[in-house]
Amino acid sequence: MSTPLPTTGTDVPIVTAPVIAGPDIARPKGHREEWSYEEAFARNEGLINPTEQRRLRKSRIAIIGMGGVGGIHLATLARLGIGAFNIADPDKFEVANFNRQYGAETKTIGHKKAQVMGEKALAINPDADIKIFNHTITPDNVREFLAGVDLVIDGIDFFSIESRRLVFRTAQQLGIWAVTAGPIGFSTAWLVFDPGGMRFDTYFDLKDSMDRAEQLIAFAVGLTPRATHLSYLDLSQVDPRSEQAPSASLACHLASGVAAAEAIKILLQRRPIRPVPWYFQFDAYRHLLHKGRLRLGNRHPWQLFKRWWLRRRFAAAIAAMDH
Repeated sequence: MSTPLPTTGTDVPIVTAPVIAGPDIARPKGHREEWSYEEAFARNEGLINPTEQRRLRKSRIAIIGMGGVGGIHLATLARLGIGAFNIADPDKFEVANFNRQYGAETKTIGHKKAQVMGEKALAINPDADIKIFNHTITPDNVREFLAGVDLVIDGIDFFSIESRRLVFRTAQQLGIWAVTAGPIGFSTAWLVFDPGGMRFDTYFDLKDSMDRAEQLIAFAVGLTPRATHLSYLDLSQVDPRSEQAPSASLACHLASGVAAAEAIKILLQRRPIRPVPWYFQFDAYRHLLHKGRLRLGNRHPWQLFKRWWLRRRFAAAIAAMDH
C-alpha cells in the first residue's frame, strides 16, 4: 500500500554534516547583489506555480555519488530551484571521467568530486544549503547523511551494490522516497521506490547469501527488463574485474531529466507516480520507450532466465573476481 507523499518537512532531526557550505566551500562572489531566487527561477512558472516553487525551495534532496549521473542530477535539480542538498562522494576527478562526468574538467583533476559539485551548485543558487560528505557512506553514517531529507536520488557507481542496498534500505526505514535513474548505453532506465511499497531487495531479489557477481547481475537485469541497449552494446567491453563498462554523457543527461521529473512529482505531490514493480527505459538511440509492471520483480521466470544467461556469459570474469 502506498504511503502519503512527503511534504517539505520530515520527522527526522537535521544533523550537521561533516562539511557545510562555509570555510571549505566558498559561496560565489561578484554579482551576488544582482541575484535573486525569484528572478533566477521565474521561467519555471507555467510548469511550476509560485506555491510549488516555494515548496521546492524548502526541499532537501540527498544524492549519493557525484560522478557520471550524480553530478548532472545535482545541476539539473539546482536549476529547478531545489533549495537544499546532501551530497556524498569520496573520490577525486581524474582524466578517465571526462567523457561523462559533469564536474570533470582540466582544472578539477585531483579535486574532490563532492566539493567541486557543491561549489557548482552554489554558483547556480548562492542561497542553497549544501551539506557535503567527502567520504564513503557506511552503516555508521548513513542516517546522518539522510537526516532531514525529503527524497533520495541514486548516483552510485553501478558496481557499488553494497552501498546502493544500504542507502535504499535505510531510506525506506526512514520513510523517504527514492529514485534510481542510470545511463544504459544510449538510454536511461529508472525505478521509483515508495517507502510504503516494495522494498529494493525484494524487487531485485537480492539476498545477503548471494555472491557479489549474482547481486550485480540481478541489479542489471532488474533495472532493464526490456534491455533495449543490448542490440548495440558490446558486452566484451564490460569487465567486472576492473569494474568498467561503457558509459556515455548523453545517457547521463537523459537520466538526470527523468530523475528530475520524478522528483517534481514526488515533492509536489503530483500524479501519476508509478513505483516498483513499474519499470521504465527510454532509448534515444533506438527511439524506444518501454515501460511495464513486473509483478514478481526479478523472481519472474523470464528475469531468472536472463540472470542465468548473464552468469554464463560472464563466467570467466566472475571466476577471476572470486580470486
